[in-house]
Order: sequence, then C-alpha cells, then structure tokens
Amino acid sequence: MCGMPQQPPIRSTPTRPRRPDASMSLLTNVMDHSLDDGYAEAAERKKAAGDSGMPKTLRAKLGLAAGLVLAALVVTVGAAQARVAAPVVAKEREELVDRIDRETETADKLEDSVDKLRADVGARQREALKHSGGGTDSDLVGILSGAVAVHGPGVKLVVNDAKEAASGGDGDPRETSGFSDTGRVRDRDMQRVVNGLWESGAEAVSINGQRLTALSAIRAAGDAILVDNKPLVPPYTVLAVGDGQRLSTRFQNSADGLYLNALQESYGIRTGISVEDDLRLPAAPSVTVRTAQPSIEKSEKGTS
Repeated sequence: MCGMPQQPPIRSTPTRPRRPDASMSLLTNVMDHSLDDGYAEAAERKKAAGDSGMPKTLRAKLGLAAGLVLAALVVTVGAAQARVAAPVVAKEREELVDRIDRETETADKLEDSVDKLRADVGARQREALKHSGGGTDSDLVGILSGAVAVHGPGVKLVVNDAKEAASGGDGDPRETSGFSDTGRVRDRDMQRVVNGLWESGAEAVSINGQRLTALSAIRAAGDAILVDNKPLVPPYTVLAVGDGQRLSTRFQNSADGLYLNALQESYGIRTGISVEDDLRLPAAPSVTVRTAQPSIEKSEKGTS
C-alpha cells in the first residue's frame, strides 16, 4: 500500500500564561517607569543649557536681596561722607557769611564817607557863591544850577503805578512803543513829566527828594527808575518851585500834561497835582558851578 508522505509532526508551542494584571497595563507602566526618570531627564536638559535649575522665584528673591544690600551700602557710605564733610561745609559757609558782613560794613563806611564829602563840597560851593561878589546873579546861578537848597511856592505832582500793575504785562498799545507793562510808570513817563514842568515855568524840580539839574539823567534799571543813578520807588513825588497856580495850569494844558492824563484814563496810572504855598527842595550833591567870564585879552586885541 502506498503510503502517504508523512508530515512532520506539528509541535505545539505551549502558550505563555496571561498575567493576572494584564488589564491594568497603564498602572503597570507607571509602576515600572517612575516619574523620577522624567525629573532626571529634565535636570539634565537644564544643566546642558547652562541653567542651574534654581526656581525663578528664589532667584528673584536673591536678586532683590542683593539689590537692597547694595542700596543700603551706598546710603551708608553717602551718609558717612556727609557726616565727614558737614563740618567743612559749615565752616566754609560761616567764613563766607563773615566775609560778606565785613565787605558790607566797609561799603557802608565808604558810602557814609562819600555823603560827608558831598555835603562838604556843597557847603563850600554855597559859601563861595555867597562871597563871589555877584550878589543876586550869584544866587540865581546857584538856584538854577541846583547847587543850593531852595524853597517857595509851586506844585506837588504825585505819580504812581496802577493798582493792578505787575511786571511783564500784556503790552497792547504801549508795548509797541517800547513799554513792557501798561500799568507801570516808566522812566520815559517821568522824563516827559519833568520836561513838561520845566517848559511850564518851573525854577527847581526834585523827585522823591532827589534834586534835578541840567545834568541829571532819568533812566531805568529793570523795573526801577534811576535819577542820577539812585533808584527810586513809587509813588514818585515831584516838587516844582515856581508860580504855583500858573505852573499847574500850564502843565496840565501842555502836551506832557495831556500825555500823563491819557496814561491815567487808559492804563490806570494814578496821578494827582496840587498847588502848594511853600515847598523845600534840597541842593543837588556834587554840583560844580562854572560861570563864563569875558576874556580881557581878547577884548583888548579886538579894539586895537
């Protein structure tokens, strides 16, 4: 009988028994691979990147602490230096104050000396005028030159700033003419007042006790008005010796009087004029009186 080729026997491989926790694969994976490996891997990455791995909040706190320590150190050093320098600064300030006091005292003494010398010069000039032999002409020269004190009838004119006057006004019309404040009396205002009084017949004029002469100058220095380099403060009291009523009328009707009235109406500058029976004006300081004399030699040459 023909036999059929025999097939190699099939060996059966025994199957691996199934684990009882096969259905809990996730939990098994977690148990087999703990989270420590993940932390270790992260630490290695930070170390490779140059990061120390220190928590940011801790680094910030350490940086803030370092900054506070540095600031405290700076303040401490500054305070120490200030304590060291304080006596030196105080000493220098005291020396400067003493120097200013000494210089001020010296300046006051010099000013007093100048006033005495001016008074002496004025007295000698007045004495020379009295003994010059000119009589009435010499007295008239002394009065007109301002070398001697005078008294007599005349007018009293008071000029003052407007109540609301302040430095640096808006300007308006007067600004275009060189004025910086419409409500403040300026040097050019007083110039026109004095010239108007002279033109109206005044024989002698003073402003706030400062006698005016043919050589007097009325100027400005900032907001101050200077008369012969002496500062004056408002109100400005102008005394003019002359025929009181006639002088007052002529001045108020003159162009300068009308100018002063326009300042009062338009800008609030306060003015007032009155006729006085007896005004006393001091002599101007340091006035040198010179009179012209005919040349005898020239007269003789002319007749020969």
